[in-house]
Amino acid sequence: MTTRKGPWSPDQLERFLADTRVPMRLACNGASGHPVIASLWFLSLEDRLWCATQRSARIVSHLTRDPRCAFEIAEDRPPYHGVRGQGRVRIHDERGEPILRRLIERYLGGSDSDFARWLIARAEGETALSIEPRTLLSWDYRERMEGAA
Repeated sequence: MTTRKGPWSPDQLERFLADTRVPMRLACNGASGHPVIASLWFLSLEDRLWCATQRSARIVSHLTRDPRCAFEIAEDRPPYHGVRGQGRVRIHDERGEPILRRLIERYLGGSDSDFARWLIARAEGETALSIEPRTLLSWDYRERMEGAA
């Protein structure tokens, strides 16, 4: 069960996740015990946050060893607002390519660009990461930062 906190209603939080097209910052525990962070495209689907990355990426080995994670989804420009949370990651090799294709559509608007074709050409090596959030915390500084942008 996900604990939701912060100023946004569940509908506002879901709308933010559906509409926001910035990479998620995903943090996990590295092999040395130090935190590791990666920026990954995401989508909200089936009450989870989904990402795709190459099976050989270090973050996959870190999350295989320890599936606990933290994440933040927020714009880099003021006025600042976003969602952060904690959860557990599951790795789905069989969903790597389908999730990648959905992410390409979401972030690039289709597969017609050279970059999209390059990503699709590497799809065989993709794996999907699903994050089951334990906590989702919305935060919103827009009102207090009015005029700062």
